[in-house]
Amino acid sequence: MARYRGPKSKIARRFREPIFGRDKALEKKNYGPGQHGNSRRRPKLSEYAVQLAEKQKAKYTYGLLEKQFRNLFKKAAAKKGITGENLLKFLEARLDNTVFRLGIAPTRRGDVVSVRERSKSLEIIADAAGSVRKRFNWLEWDGGELSGKFISYPERSEIPENIKEQLIVELYSK
Repeated sequence: MARYRGPKSKIARRFREPIFGRDKALEKKNYGPGQHGNSRRRPKLSEYAVQLAEKQKAKYTYGLLEKQFRNLFKKAAAKKGITGENLLKFLEARLDNTVFRLGIAPTRRGDVVSVRERSKSLEIIADAAGSVRKRFNWLEWDGGELSGKFISYPERSEIPENIKEQLIVELYSK
């Protein structure tokens, strides 16, 4: 599976948000990356540039490539309801995101999908299962069995990501 392997701090600084989790680079340098990142004068971005940046932020946040993201958008547009909210619901329902939200993996890039019977006694698994993470209404976690279940699609108000989905819809609607 292809995925972004480049510098994560650079991407987080570009969008000025902790896209890949907490990042010390944002605390040290709160301006964009590159030679001209800290210049005071910023050109006004066009409407297209703002929409594209929001789409890129969503792609990096959920770890998708362009084709995967476009296919999810088409699926969201075909479903009844608000396209932007449907898109975020489909992104939250992905297996890697579900494992991250359940607290089994520390990041969305975590490779652990399930816990085998012999692995339940490992220290790293016990630490991850015992850590108190925010629980989400659309996911069910059983600490005794070390298993989780995706119950239903979340509502937009329940999704904690700071993504303006309407800008993505406008970008793809052109």
